[in-house]
Amino acid sequence: MSTLSKGIAVAVLHLLIVLSLGGKLLYDRAYRPRVWVRTGSVDPDLPIRGRYFTLRVQVKAPWFHSDGNYESTDVQLLVQNGELVASKADHPTGLTLSSWRQTRWGAAIPTPLLLDQGVPFFVPEHAKVPWAAGGDELWAEVTVPRKGPPRPIQLALKDKSGWHPLNLR
Repeated sequence: MSTLSKGIAVAVLHLLIVLSLGGKLLYDRAYRPRVWVRTGSVDPDLPIRGRYFTLRVQVKAPWFHSDGNYESTDVQLLVQNGELVASKADHPTGLTLSSWRQTRWGAAIPTPLLLDQGVPFFVPEHAKVPWAAGGDELWAEVTVPRKGPPRPIQLALKDKSGWHPLNLR
């Protein structure tokens, strides 16, 4: 085999790997459940990685109770009644819930349950991003794969007047 044909074979192999990953993501988006979830965001801009949000996804987990100490639990995600729900996992999944019970002057403050793992949402470099003002909530529509963290599709702000999907193109 000549050097040229070996190079072409390696290029075709790389192309097949990239196409298979893209196909899996498209398949998941078409056939896996979608849900809108309330989020918080951190790290809106890092020079090394580009412009993105790290979304902290809020989940429902009625079974999860903290006794005031730090607690961490492996979970699996599913969609029930239009909400993202975390169920206990009997094996390590790479997704965890944790809770610090916040107190202020001796009184417990209820805190929403968030996935420990942030979910990146990349934003085009020159897109104008309206930041949430006081009282606004940042929401994300996500695809929930069989394994791993949710994959964000789009963002929206929710305020007193309703939903406002963000056009970030």
